[in-house]
Amino acid sequence: MLTIFTVPKPFDGHIGIIQRNAIQSWLRLRPVCQVILCGDETGTAETAALLGTDQIPGVDRNEFGTPLLSSVFAAAETRAQRDLLCYVNADIVLLSDFAEAARRVAGSKRRFLMVGQRWDLDVTEPLAFGDPDWEGDLRSRVERAGTLHPPSGSDFFVYRRDTLGALPPFAVGRPGWDNWMIYHARGRKMPVVDATEATLVIHQNHAYGHVKQGTGTAWEGPEGDRNLELIGGNERIFTLADATHRVTRAGLRRALSPAHLKRRLRTLAVFVPAVGRIFRILRPAPRPPRPR
Repeated sequence: MLTIFTVPKPFDGHIGIIQRNAIQSWLRLRPVCQVILCGDETGTAETAALLGTDQIPGVDRNEFGTPLLSSVFAAAETRAQRDLLCYVNADIVLLSDFAEAARRVAGSKRRFLMVGQRWDLDVTEPLAFGDPDWEGDLRSRVERAGTLHPPSGSDFFVYRRDTLGALPPFAVGRPGWDNWMIYHARGRKMPVVDATEATLVIHQNHAYGHVKQGTGTAWEGPEGDRNLELIGGNERIFTLADATHRVTRAGLRRALSPAHLKRRLRTLAVFVPAVGRIFRILRPAPRPPRPR
């Protein structure tokens, strides 16, 4: 049902452990998924051969050596054997309810983008996939020690082939492009479906030493600045608050909470510039300060 593709970092140390955990979780989804590793970082070819995944070694990169998502998404669509595609970060563990959530959305909508929040969890060891209870044990571990990540970023995107169009040359793993994806889907009048309630998505915590010239606490730097330039303005930074639907265990529902509706009103001018001009005309003029 799904072609899952990702861009791994070098399979060294802790990063190697959590990436192999993630890939093995995808391979256990049912119906069986095609998994594609994009890029040729250290250990990628060996991991693909060992776990039985596909690999696309040749993807475009920037001057820092970081793969570009424009190339990755185009190559994945060409290689995909399934109608539904899922880009996911290489440190994300997916559980059995993920495929079911994607099936529900695909059964209700021809064009869509499925996103959702993740749970952050410290994982330092290979997961015990040989244990038939590995998923239940991991769910219990998340309940005890996991933290729900704020809805500002997205680590996976499920969509149907030939619906997204071409992506700008965003650097993978740098800020902003995931927010742009939601804006882009909304601009193409695609339902954006928040699957947080229907599937437990687990991010295995790690450091960010791989970022070239990174600043701050995570993944900023010149590549992040360039991503933000490609986005074209802060008004295009969309989040899960901009979802149009929610997928629940009871089915697909419109996202009509007060927060969703308020956000929809605020962003209307992004897609209909005339509305923005009307808002500016109707906005009350500031009152002059009272004389003292």
